[in-house]
Amino acid sequence: MSATILDGKKLAETVRAEVKEGVAAFVKEHGRAPGLDVVLVGEDPASQVYTRNKEKASNEVGMRGKLHALPADTSEAALFELLAKLNADPAVDGILVQLPLPKHIDEQRALDLVSAAKDVDGFHPMNAGLLASGRPGLVPCTPRGSMKLLALALGEKKLTGARAVVVGRSNIVGKPMAQLLLAEHATVTIAHSRTKDLPALCREADVLVAAVGRAEMVRGDWIKEGAIVIDVGINRVDVPGQPGKTRLVGDVAFEEAKARAGAITPVPGGVGPMTIACLLENTLIAAKARASSR
Repeated sequence: MSATILDGKKLAETVRAEVKEGVAAFVKEHGRAPGLDVVLVGEDPASQVYTRNKEKASNEVGMRGKLHALPADTSEAALFELLAKLNADPAVDGILVQLPLPKHIDEQRALDLVSAAKDVDGFHPMNAGLLASGRPGLVPCTPRGSMKLLALALGEKKLTGARAVVVGRSNIVGKPMAQLLLAEHATVTIAHSRTKDLPALCREADVLVAAVGRAEMVRGDWIKEGAIVIDVGINRVDVPGQPGKTRLVGDVAFEEAKARAGAITPVPGGVGPMTIACLLENTLIAAKARASSR
């Protein structure tokens, strides 16, 4: 048995095309493009790449994308002042604060200061509460994209009654992912690195979501035959025998897992492209919601 490889790049192209159509319709109706503002503090190389990609992706679908690149020594007060300005700007529909922030800035407070209506990351307590209570709100991009990949794997089937295990309990992925699975009537267990006999628990999963941030922690023999595996992890590891060379791997040992899984996301090329596509989708959703509330 060989698993179906869930192509996140291809699915992301479809989502982006749909968003592009939606943006064109929004511009026609409201006379302006939806605006996504990305805030980066510091010179972290990975964050610089991510934020440039987000700015580029938003422009490609016809949005007004803008990157605010601030030096690493930017004061907390200066960052908070910028966020207040963006909250008040009618041309801004989505605000994204790139993580991690420098240690002298209170990360949670910065996220909380973003207007819930413009919180396209879905991290604001109000949006987290709406998700937990099953009400419409802005959903974190990675879980949103993961659910679309899961739907691709399921085809005409439903999640009703399926056993889902989410390995990872972060506010960014693990918890919201569990809420989305619950909303589709799956029976959900949230596990983590300290869960007793984690391999045995994973073997019970019809759907296994790995979001723990440890390179290839989930081994092939943890996978139930025919399970759908969504690998959220992005970890850079050294290439054996090639000093200085690295490669990206997920939280799942891919080659081992694909021999047992029914469907699996690759790393790279799985959940990653879907995260940015869903950020664009969230920005359009936020723009429409703000326009209709006026």
